[in-house]
Amino acid sequence: MPVTVQSARLESVPVTIEAVGQAEGSKEVELRARVSGLLERKLYEEGERVKAGAPMFQIERAPFEIALQQARANLAQRVAQMEQARREAQRLKPLAEQQAISQREYDEAVSNARLSEAAVAAAQAAVREAELNLSYTSVVAPISGITGRSQKSQGALVTAGSDSLLTTITQTDPIWVRFSFSEAELARLRESRKAEVRLLGPDGKPFLTQGRLNFAGSTVDPRVGTVQLRAEFANPELAVLPGQFVRAQVVAGQVQGYKVPQSAVMQTEQGRMVWVAREGKATPVPVETGAWLGSDWVVHKGLKDGDQVIVDNLMKLRPGAPVSPQPASAAGPGGPQGASASAPAASR
Repeated sequence: MPVTVQSARLESVPVTIEAVGQAEGSKEVELRARVSGLLERKLYEEGERVKAGAPMFQIERAPFEIALQQARANLAQRVAQMEQARREAQRLKPLAEQQAISQREYDEAVSNARLSEAAVAAAQAAVREAELNLSYTSVVAPISGITGRSQKSQGALVTAGSDSLLTTITQTDPIWVRFSFSEAELARLRESRKAEVRLLGPDGKPFLTQGRLNFAGSTVDPRVGTVQLRAEFANPELAVLPGQFVRAQVVAGQVQGYKVPQSAVMQTEQGRMVWVAREGKATPVPVETGAWLGSDWVVHKGLKDGDQVIVDNLMKLRPGAPVSPQPASAAGPGGPQGASASAPAASR
């Protein structure tokens, strides 16, 4: 029987671990009103990028300007009272020294001066509070990011408290991706000194690369036996949106192995096996596989250098059946090699 074969070669292949993750903004903040008042203007476009410090909403200023003027007037009054109390204490001091007045009268004048100083300090704090409240009427973006839908329309009455939410801002560059690894996968990852993280598209090709792990959980979830991890990716073109489900792939070093086309690996009751052409006969060989690498399986055990792995007519083969090996072409069943994608967790 004519069969197509591919020569097995021991080579360095990347150790890849794949998991389904969910993206989230590296910063997610709620923009809330810190003072109550009429919402006069909305100063941004929903869903657009904004920079930190950009004005977002304008709350009516007039009531807070009046409150500030009142606080400043009260401060001026308290300052005048303090100055009068100090002068009174200074006038009574020589008289008390000459015993022209009672010591009690002088002590009361000194106490009044100190009370006036305390009243001035309280009035200064009230002015600062009024200035702060006035500044809160201009609601600005605390971070740079993508704006959300406005929760309040222009002309609405906003109140500081539980109903103060105006909108949200999410920082999408960099973007974070959360995923989980099993204990065995995490142990394999820790053996690698430097892990490369990337995101895969539906076609299995990387579309966000050069990610880095910025968090690894210190406990194992007892319900599913996994550990939480988080990776960070540059996302200037908004290729990934917060909340989006993606495939995260971690490359944790290199190992020695054989690349075998996926179509050549068969699943039996005893495990995975491949057919090898030896001395003109088909021979089944049990193998131990690792992850996928593009369109290939990575085989760690079972093969030897130079083994002729049969990649077609597999269903017609029987142990010891005579075969006529023919080398696989570049466009053979194995397909092009080099694109990276790892095996699903269930098949590893």
